[in-house]
Parts: sequence; structure tokens; C-alpha cells
Amino acid sequence: MSQEQAFIPSIPITPSSFAGATISFLSNPNPNPNDPFLSPAKRKRSTGARRKASSSSLKNHHNPFLLPPLFPNPNPNHSPNPNPNPNPNPSPLSLDISEEIIVLNREPTAEAVTALTAGFPADSLTDEELEAAVVSSPGGIEQVNYILIRNHILCRWRENTSNWLPIDPFIAAVPAHCHPLLHSAYQFLLSHGYINFGVTPSIKERIPAEPTKPNVVVIGAGLAGLAAARQLLAFGFKVVILEGRKRAGGRVYTKKMEGSNRSAAADLGGSVLTGTLGNPLGIVARQLHCALHKVRDKCPLYKPDGLPVRVDVDSKVENAFNRLLDNASRLRQLMGDVSIDVSLGAALETFREVYGDAVTAEEISLFNWHLANLEYANAGLLSKLSLAFWDQDDPYDMGGDHCFLPGGNGRLVQALAENLPILYEKTVNTIRYGSEGVQVVAGSQVYEGDMALCTVPLGVLKSGTIKFMPELPQRKLDGIKRLGFGLLNKVAMLFPHVFWGTELDTFGHLSEDPARRGEFFLFYSYATVAGGPLLIALVAGEAAHKFESMPPTDAVTHVLQILRGIYEPQGVDVPDPIQTVCTRWGADPFSLGSYSHVAVGASGDDYDILAEHVGDGRLFFAGEATTRRYPATMHGAFLSGLREAANMSHHFNSRASQIKVERSQSKDSQSCAALLADLFREPDLEFGNFSVIYCHKSSDPKSMAILRVMFGGPRKKSNEGSKADQQHSNKVLFQQLQSHFNQQQQLHVYTLLSKQQALELREVRGGDDMRLNYLCEKLGVKLVGRKGLGSAADSVIALIKAERGSQRNASNSSVLKSGE
Repeated sequence: MSQEQAFIPSIPITPSSFAGATISFLSNPNPNPNDPFLSPAKRKRSTGARRKASSSSLKNHHNPFLLPPLFPNPNPNHSPNPNPNPNPNPSPLSLDISEEIIVLNREPTAEAVTALTAGFPADSLTDEELEAAVVSSPGGIEQVNYILIRNHILCRWRENTSNWLPIDPFIAAVPAHCHPLLHSAYQFLLSHGYINFGVTPSIKERIPAEPTKPNVVVIGAGLAGLAAARQLLAFGFKVVILEGRKRAGGRVYTKKMEGSNRSAAADLGGSVLTGTLGNPLGIVARQLHCALHKVRDKCPLYKPDGLPVRVDVDSKVENAFNRLLDNASRLRQLMGDVSIDVSLGAALETFREVYGDAVTAEEISLFNWHLANLEYANAGLLSKLSLAFWDQDDPYDMGGDHCFLPGGNGRLVQALAENLPILYEKTVNTIRYGSEGVQVVAGSQVYEGDMALCTVPLGVLKSGTIKFMPELPQRKLDGIKRLGFGLLNKVAMLFPHVFWGTELDTFGHLSEDPARRGEFFLFYSYATVAGGPLLIALVAGEAAHKFESMPPTDAVTHVLQILRGIYEPQGVDVPDPIQTVCTRWGADPFSLGSYSHVAVGASGDDYDILAEHVGDGRLFFAGEATTRRYPATMHGAFLSGLREAANMSHHFNSRASQIKVERSQSKDSQSCAALLADLFREPDLEFGNFSVIYCHKSSDPKSMAILRVMFGGPRKKSNEGSKADQQHSNKVLFQQLQSHFNQQQQLHVYTLLSKQQALELREVRGGDDMRLNYLCEKLGVKLVGRKGLGSAADSVIALIKAERGSQRNASNSSVLKSGE
């Protein structure tokens, strides 16, 4: 039984349980990450974790006992058939089995919880699934059955991640009329890296000996690059990875420290697996037969004089600190959009002055310790964190324990990098991309490919050390600028013996100087997992930046003074360390910092913007700063690599399909053209020569829409803008396109964009010329003919067609009823 399954109690549910049930959760499994009214999670020190949700939110989100019956009976007068394999010779009066909710086992709720931990909403489809058109029409029985099948496959994989999970075992269990849904669910989970990923022999042997697809260049051998490369190789692509360092892993670096017959594995970068429920790196660890070590909750704090902080004082200040976070949450609720331009630090300092919770010198130092811990959690100064969105990813925190990996996270890196085509010490300085492919320049060498995946850290993107040709769209440049990229440093010390005891994994130290509150404020004991007496001191916030220029000898001397101040009054001798290492992540040219955060003026949308591909599906981006759900985490980086491997495969397959299509119009293409023309007869938005259609079922402003621009024929008049505006417009593209058509002919070109972008486009002043300039330059989209829209547009068209069909049927039904 897997770790995920071990936390799921047995809840027998019969088919009759579904009758009349409603799909709801006490804790929203798929909240709006941009909602500024979400209450902040409490930042606890006890787990040594980057983030830890409050006990109440964890209880609501992960406790299966709180889940009501999962799926509804869409027809209240129709009881679901409890037999998953109906009579093959039904009577003429039998109900249509396609309208039945299938039964795969007696614990669909438990399987739904496992799906939740993997990032799926329990009662709907993800955007990825909608784009992949996993069902012919969203909503209704078909979607319910798809979700049941999807969750069932996912659970079977989680039960045994050591072996390849084929589709065959499910064919007998799933009714024949649902086999198309079975194939749809299995292929989606497989291609998007939710099943059959990792490093076991049965999975690695699936990589074809001879690639059948073109070259892909992956820039960076961190977790994102390694995850993507493995998937792409399994998909049949030829892959090369360019890594600037002499090692793989990027910001995950385990260094072997040794001397005087002592040795230990020190994680100098990413160190804590933040949650094991659904964590893909937890799965890789299990595949390697690694028993994870739970970071224990106990974390005593010591005052500047070395004496322990009293429990009652500790509890009082921690409660006061959490109240301030709650007050900050209420403040952003009252401020609304204005909170986007306010820092979390300003709010907390204001509330601290108003409420005066910390009065004595000890309480003030303790309060500053909590501020340092919060800066550690976000690798950013509180004065730089967005009040509105600093914790926008909290609803997606992985459940379960926070853990150390014995032997260090380098074991994961080593397993993932094994036998991959990695070229080390290749510093990329230029990336050229276009409709024909990519060229990646490293020194004097040029690597060509059909596509490229850029996984360099946000700090490198901010520095501009890599030149993109053409320049990245302004939208992406703005996102790179808005997001924050902070700093965390460490001092790792190998001692002759464990003088601090083995009953603790963490302990903290308070500073009298508020400006140095993050200096050696938290210690991690790796004695139980590193293979030797290893202790690591953390440096966060402003202190982490000053630490970059502190001589290592001074740093170690200061740490030893703190340790001796704590332990020598207890009669414990603190020896000199055998070996020490001080990190300098800010000065590392291949990272230029530690991990990302939402800075003032930024939002979770910027993570999505960084994830967007450019160059007509030729250049893609992955890494922890490209995932709004799991930023600043190792599993976030890994998942982003799996995500982009799926996206790259999809774009290649779409291009390959288009090449196979004959130039002459077939009946199918004529039918598709007629359908699109029919949908645009009633556009949802229309302005100038621009019209937009979209599905109204989704309230997400990021959901996709189709834009059509008409060239040729009479131009619609517009009084917007001025002559000065027109002089700055992009008329060249209009002229080039219209030169092929006279005034009696029309040309329609299309593109995919979000509803929000369409609304922004409508508000552009200056007429169609200015709108076209905004579309191409600001949004960075490319206008194509109908055939160039691709399969993603096909899914959107299908959704709109289904929605409008349902509306017409409802309207006809209403007319018939009124005529009765």
C-alpha cells in the first residue's frame, strides 16, 4: 500500500448512494488562485517546511470523512444500474446503458481523494483535459464516467508505482460502451505524466532504442529538465540536454562532506519534500526504495543569551503572529485590488504597531524570528512580497508529512539523470527560434532542433544573460520582471560527533538586531539522514544578501559562537567542525538566487505567463517559476517538466497531422469551415473587423476563445483614436494581407487567446490598426488561416458548438411547452 493510500480509510459506498447527491466540498479543491480573499495559511516552524497550512484547512481538504457522496444521479427518476456488466440481451424496455453511472469499485470517494492529491478537481475536468477533448461534450453522464475511470486508473498506478501499468487490466472492468472513455483517460494520464513515470526498470525499458521523432534541445539539467527529457525520450524524441555546470540537479545539490573518518551528504539547495500525498518526487523515492524521514514537529527556540524561550512566551507570540496574518488577510479583503500594490511587510509592521502584541525585548526578538521564518518560506523580503497574492499557491499545498530523503536529494537527481544525453559545461548564451525550428548557441557551438525547452531559473531570465532571437514577447518580459526571485543561504558543518542530540530535527535562535533576524535563525539536524554528524544553519531575508559578501571564516565563527552559547551552559562541549561549506546562491551565475515569490505588483498569472510557449510552438519554458500551483518547490519544478513534455509532444503531433492533410479541401475541411463560419454568425464579442467566440460555461477569464480578423471588403468605420495614434499603428500587416485581395473579396485569419485578452483587445483605442499592433506586439500572438488553428482550437469549437446546441434545444423545448 502506498503512502497516499495509507491515509485513506475504507468508506463503503453503494450505487444507491449517488441518488440525489450533489457535488460539493467543504474545502474547494480547485479554488481561484487569484482570489485576494483567501485566508492565509499559518506559517509554522515546526515542520521545517517552506509552507504549512493551518490545521483546519488541512482537515477540511484531506479528510475523506468530510466528503459527501461524490457523483450525482443526473436523472432523479432513474436509479443507477448496480451491475457494471449489464445483460447483453436487454429487453426492449431496458434503459439506455449509456445513461448509467458505471461502478468500478465500492470506494469512489477514496479514489477521488487520491485524484485530489494529484491535482485533479473531484467533480470537473482540468483545463488540460478540456483542451485534450477527453470527452465529446463536457458535463453529464459521459464526464462523470470519465472521471470515475480516470480516478480508478490513477489509484491503480499509485498502488504499485514500480511496474508499468498497461491499459489491459481495465478493459474487462469497464463496460464496453465506456471503452472510448477508458482509452481517452488512459492516454491523457500517460501523455501528461500522471502515470508510468519515474526511474524503475519497467519504465526505463519503455524508452525506444531508436528515436522516431525530431531533435529537442533542453537547456538545463535541473529537475524540470531531467523530468522533461525522460518523458520526451519515452515519446520517441531525440533529446540533448545542455547544462552549464559540471553536474546535474541545478538548485538541488547534495555535496559529500568528509574528513577524520566522518562523512555526510549535505543538501545545499532544495532539501525538504514538502508533503508526500501526491508528490511525484515521493513516488520516485519509493521507486528507489528510499524510506523518507518525517521532519519532527518539535523545534525549541533559544534566546540571544543561549537560554531557551519559555513555552508560554513562545505560544503567546506565535498566536499573536498568526493573528496578524489573519488581520492582513482581512485587510486585503477590504482593500480589494489596491492591495496588489501593497507589501505584506508594510501590513504586518502596521498591525504590530497598532496592536502592540510584542512588548518585552524577548517578545520582540521572538516576533522578529517569525518574520525571518516567513522570509525563509518565500525566499524574499517581506517588504517585497505582495499583500494580495504572496500566498496564492497555499490552496494547492501537498498534503502529508514534510520529509528529508536519507542520503540527500542528490539520489533523486542521480537516478533521473542516469543514461540521459547531458552535455556539461555548456553555457547557453543565445536561443534563436522561429517557425522552422530552433538554434541554441553555447560558446562556439550551435545545437539545432525542432523544438527547445528552456528551464533556466528566473534569476537567469531576469539577468538577460541569454539572448532570445527574436526577443521574447513583451507580455512574457513583463511577467519575468514582475515576479520576485529571492535568496536563501546555508552553512553546512560536519562535526566529529553529534553534540546537539538526535531527538530534534530543527531548533531556532533569536537575534537582538532586527536587521539580522534571519542570520542563522534556524538549524537543521541531518544526523539521522545524512550518514554523519551534520548540522546546517539557514540564512534568510536581508541577512542572506549580506551573507554573500561575508568571509566564510567569519560566518563559521559566528555560528560556533551561537552554538556554544546554547550548549556549553548545559555542560556540552562544542567541537570545531571537521569541514564547512557556505553557499552563495546569489552569486552563482547559473541561478542568481534561490527561488521565486509573488512580489508587489505581481500575481499568480505571471507564473502562467512564464509557462507560455513562444515561436509557434517551438520554444517552451519549465521550472519552478512556471507553475502557479507549486512555485518554489522541487516537485513544482519536476511537474513543470512533465507538463512541457506533454505540450511539446502535442505541438509536434499537431504539426505532423497538418503536413499529412492534402492541400485541396476535403469534405471534412469544408464541413469544419462551414461550422466555424456558422459560429461566427453570432459572435460573443464584435469590434471593428474583429470578432470573438467563446464558451460561456467557464467563468475563468483565462479560458480560451477564438478571435477572427477580417481583411478585405469594406472596412468598418471607427472614430477611435487620432491621427497621431494612426501614425504609430501597425498598418504594414494590413497592407500586406490586403494586397492579395480586392475590395470584393474577404480573408479571415484566426488565433487562440484568452477571454481576458479578448476583452483587453476590445478596449484598445485607435481603431483596428492599433488593435492589430497590440495583438501582435503586446500579446505576441500569430494570426493563421483556419487550418493553422490546431487541435486546441478544435476543442474550443466543440465546446462552443455543444453549448449553443444545448441552448437551442432548451429554447425549442420552451417554445413547445408554451404552445401546449
